[in-house]
Amino acid sequence: MAISIYTAALKKFVQDHQSEDPAQLLFAYSGKTDFDLKAAVQQIQSRQKAKHKLPSWTANQEILFPVSLSLEQASSEETARFKSALVNGKTMIDLTGGFGVDTFFLSENFQNAIYCERNGELAEIVRHNFDLLKPGKFEIVEGDSLAYFSKSDEIFDLTYVDPARRGEHNQKLYKLADCEPDIVSNWDLLQSKSNAILIKASPMLDIKQALHEIPEIQKIWVISVKNEVKEVLLLWEKGIPTGERIIQAVDLQTDGPKGFSFTYEEEESSESILGEVGKYLIEPYASVLKAGAFRSFGKRFGLKKLHPNSHLYTCEDLTQGIPGRIFEVIQEISNPKKELKQLFPGGKVNVITRNYALSSDDLKKKYKLQDGGKEFLIGTRVGERFGLFYCRLF
Repeated sequence: MAISIYTAALKKFVQDHQSEDPAQLLFAYSGKTDFDLKAAVQQIQSRQKAKHKLPSWTANQEILFPVSLSLEQASSEETARFKSALVNGKTMIDLTGGFGVDTFFLSENFQNAIYCERNGELAEIVRHNFDLLKPGKFEIVEGDSLAYFSKSDEIFDLTYVDPARRGEHNQKLYKLADCEPDIVSNWDLLQSKSNAILIKASPMLDIKQALHEIPEIQKIWVISVKNEVKEVLLLWEKGIPTGERIIQAVDLQTDGPKGFSFTYEEEESSESILGEVGKYLIEPYASVLKAGAFRSFGKRFGLKKLHPNSHLYTCEDLTQGIPGRIFEVIQEISNPKKELKQLFPGGKVNVITRNYALSSDDLKKKYKLQDGGKEFLIGTRVGERFGLFYCRLF
């Protein structure tokens, strides 16, 4: 779709109706505009979806947005800003540009940036946006990025790649070698023209498998936003020995401590101490669990584990800086049918189950409960038994 269709009248329509129902707008204004109504409604729909994901871009009325799939695959502003603090240099190249969110924020610490994208329509939208945001800073390359990369004489201070994780039949892909471009088979090429390579991978990535595929990776970040894992980052830097790889679990937009760093060697040498439920229950942030810091987490903060497979921890006295949700245990529920009606007469309580006899949905259904309020019901396995605990977020 040509940029020329985004006329002043279309942009004014988007601005005037950006909070309204897109479907209703299509119905109400069909045949009544002198601009492309579908394109205008698509802009409204995309802006509504991106409001929280890309607040600074949606606040700019001149920014154009792509169709929903490209928007869904784009990084959020929070994660893009986080990545921008990890790397710097003179010239960077993004081999998988997409909507350009990562390209733009990563470029803040580089003098020049090259954006590559094979989808011409998407590249045209990004060219418009980049010319608006940082005129003259970006080179836009349409077509096969690896073909361009292999012919370039440049040694890039950063090569960034976010491989497409959808197969030919739209199935989700998790192994690096299965994604497009295949960075495993092209690793030697990438290294030959890069001082650093930063890879954004699926939150479902098997990290140890990825390190087996690319053993030169030196640093790993597992990034969650509001306790939901969003992406895994892998970094290689020229001239730095691999040694013990540091895995950093980071949660963005969470009150309190933000991260936990460890090595797999530390994890393997740590032992879990099992125990009964004490005054507090601790659930590590999702990024910590995804990173695989099960035993080292408990050891670092002097916590006991309820069961080897529960991944919930307990203590009587809290250590400062625990990267997780902390619950104060009010009481254990021994007779759920009777006690839950007394404790929650309105049926409102947030239900969490970890390694429990029932899923959280099944537990809510069985006792006619609904998530809500500030109190929690946590079901888990403690030693050889199942326990149900009434808690408050600490």
